[in-house]
Amino acid sequence: MYTLKKSLGQHFLKDENICRKIVDALQQHPFSQLIEVGPGGGALTKYLVQLKEIDFRAVELDEEKVEYLLKTYPGLKDKLIHRSFLDIEKPFAGKFTVVGNFPYNISTQILFKILEWRDEVECMIGMFQKEVAQRIAAKEGNKIYGVTSVLVQAFFSVEYLFDVAEKSFNPPPKVKSGVIRLLPKKEKLFMKTEKDFFLLVKTAFNQRRKTLRNAVRGLFTEETLAEGIFDKRAEQLSVKQFAELTFKMK
Repeated sequence: MYTLKKSLGQHFLKDENICRKIVDALQQHPFSQLIEVGPGGGALTKYLVQLKEIDFRAVELDEEKVEYLLKTYPGLKDKLIHRSFLDIEKPFAGKFTVVGNFPYNISTQILFKILEWRDEVECMIGMFQKEVAQRIAAKEGNKIYGVTSVLVQAFFSVEYLFDVAEKSFNPPPKVKSGVIRLLPKKEKLFMKTEKDFFLLVKTAFNQRRKTLRNAVRGLFTEETLAEGIFDKRAEQLSVKQFAELTFKMK
């Protein structure tokens, strides 16, 4: 059929129950345009191509998998983008939904690409390494709460849906996996500028063991740094508190 390429981080989903759970979760929020990232051997694709009245596309880098998918699902002709997801332009005009068992070696980069497209992405359901999925969904006060948690949650509501065991894949990865859903936040988060917000969050977590006062000293006046909130560490601040602090930056 096809070979597995470790260099591309390929672990193909084989558990039909998990495939159906992902598709069920996908259908809880209506959409008319859908892109699948990394269809691989087509475990999810075979369900997605059956969805009615959906403009469906898939993006796959591996030429061997592209040939296999076109042979197995002839309906994918002109719907398969043979490139890396990280290099493509927006796949649709208007709003679209993203789904995929993301290659773990680029899953965080995929997430940041989705952040770039946040005005058009109406839902994302993605499979990540469990530890990464948990980090994206983590709340303040949690040791795994960090840059990714804050930047994603500033624009999306994150829901951890379910775990996926190693045996659900071929070959089984050495780690458990987790599926999460992102939905655009209903209320916009107010911040001075997105550039300031990203800078503040990354600077704060760059020295996460230090108090905020020491970690972000260069971004605020000494007078502002005297405020009590700067006694806290980055992981203790909510997404909203980070956004509010941007208005006090130099």
